[in-house]
Order: sequence, then structure tokens, then C-alpha cells
Amino acid sequence: MAIHIYGIKNCSTVKKALDWFDEKSLPYVFHDYKKEPATLEKLKQWEEKVSWESLLNKKGTTWRKLSTTQQASVCDAASANAVLLQHNSMIKRPLIEGPKGIVLGFDETEYSSKLL
Repeated sequence: MAIHIYGIKNCSTVKKALDWFDEKSLPYVFHDYKKEPATLEKLKQWEEKVSWESLLNKKGTTWRKLSTTQQASVCDAASANAVLLQHNSMIKRPLIEGPKGIVLGFDETEYSSKLL
């Protein structure tokens, strides 16, 4: 299985991940949300492996720009998916699909155990 990395090219955490892969000479396919938005089908596939709560990045500026009413309305997978489809930049980055599952964010130890 090829490793797929999802994110935004100018995100510093995504850059760290891509640098790590390049340093290890590991092949990967990069999917930029700006050019190739996540689909509902893809979100549901990810949610079979990690929770919707894990996918939703509440620490980013996109989440903070939502009104408190919009934030409060995110209470289950369906409502989270609706927001994530509208704002792909709210998906935790990078999201890496590898042969041993999904890795969210940048963590060299987890990368070594799940991706090497």
C-alpha cells in the first residue's frame, strides 16, 4: 500500500512531515486539500479508523473563526463532516494513510512505528 499524505502544502506541520519522509527516502503521494478537497466518502473511510473528534482540529484558526453557535452545532460525525467538507483546513494535518493505519499530526516516534 502506498503512503498517502493529506494536508496543505504551506502548513508548517505538513512541511515537517514531508521533510521527514524525504530524509528517509520514503515514497508517498501528497494530496493538497486546496487542489483536491476531501470528500464525504473519504471522511467516512477515515472515521472507520479514527474518531471524527480526532479529525477535527479545534486548535486552528479556521475553528476559532466559526461562531460559537457553529462550534456548538458540531456534536456528531454528520455535523462534523458537514463542517469539514466546507472547511478542509479544519482536518487535523497532516493526515497520513499508511499500511498500519492512520497517523494524525507530526510525531517521529509514531511515524517510525507505523510507517517504517
